[in-house]
Amino acid sequence: MCRLFSITSNDPLSPMVAIRAIDVMKEGHDGSGVGLFLTDLGGEFQNFKDEPILSGIFSNEGLKNLDRFMIDQDFMVKYKLSIKPAKTPPPGTPKRDNYVIRVYEYPAEWENLSKEEVQFRLMMVQLQLRRMGEQDESMLIFSFWPDVIMIKEVGDPLAIAEYLGLDRKELMARVILSQGRQNTNYAINIYACHPFFIQGMASATNGENTAFVPIREFLTSRNFPGYTGYNSDSEVFTHILHYMQNKLGMGMEMYKHIITPLKDTELDRHPNGQWLRNLKQSCRPLIIDGPNCVIGCLPDKSMFMVQDSKKLRPGVVGGRPGLFAFSSEMCGLDAAIPDRYINLDYQPMKYETVLVSRERQEIKKWNQLEPLTHPH
Repeated sequence: MCRLFSITSNDPLSPMVAIRAIDVMKEGHDGSGVGLFLTDLGGEFQNFKDEPILSGIFSNEGLKNLDRFMIDQDFMVKYKLSIKPAKTPPPGTPKRDNYVIRVYEYPAEWENLSKEEVQFRLMMVQLQLRRMGEQDESMLIFSFWPDVIMIKEVGDPLAIAEYLGLDRKELMARVILSQGRQNTNYAINIYACHPFFIQGMASATNGENTAFVPIREFLTSRNFPGYTGYNSDSEVFTHILHYMQNKLGMGMEMYKHIITPLKDTELDRHPNGQWLRNLKQSCRPLIIDGPNCVIGCLPDKSMFMVQDSKKLRPGVVGGRPGLFAFSSEMCGLDAAIPDRYINLDYQPMKYETVLVSRERQEIKKWNQLEPLTHPH
């Protein structure tokens, strides 16, 4: 199993808060890797809210190829944080040349493009760079998006954090998703490391999705270039989220209705039963098979947790106004927010979605059995 931890705070935090919470839950993950998704950034990166940030790992040759490519595309570097580790890497961690986080200025010709077109082009640049580095692993690309930093590596999370110096003041964020990875189903591959990302949204999962193949086939048949990769059976959770929001135009309330729809007998009693039945039929290939606990972040910086209908993976939410965390285990929550309001602690069950918005004032909950607030 993996262990998940995410935190959303009014004040920027160091990713070490998440790393320490993951470390406290160490019995539940095997130290095979760590993934971090940071958004609503603080530190120096706060000054570049609208410019795209590239996150990845590059060999020295890969870095030269990156520079050539980005100059050809008319992207200019505005700010960068490069980590070039001098020390010997921790056991199990490959020796890398450059961990790179770079803010770019948009090409001048993009100035009058629509928001949708800009977002599509950013995704295409990310995919192109990833393909360029795929053969020789000279470029490992995790994200290319405004106000987003991603860091991934193979090895023990705490050892990697100390090795890379992740406690540096530049790496502060108000929203952090993290996972201590145990990749039980596939070979250890850095692209199989959660969280996964597409166009401003990210998710991480504890569990396994045995319905992976039909979901992947459905998504790849949509002819959207971003539905690709799939080094992990959990990557589809991020893509289903994207498909729901960007293609179907639906809000978070509908995520559970797509991935774990109600049984027919439950739909018979539901006030919006007929509409939900139609949705279930049309999105049938996206139904998951757990057990899974999913945490994620939406482009509006809200954070959520859902369970599948088996509810066999642990998950708890807690905090206080201004600071909330989502954790696989209570001990992770205790480590990160010891002074939280204990009466707010909540473990979502099989019908529920919990969400903390960017305002961070409360834990919002809704249940699949309740009437829809925005019937489509």
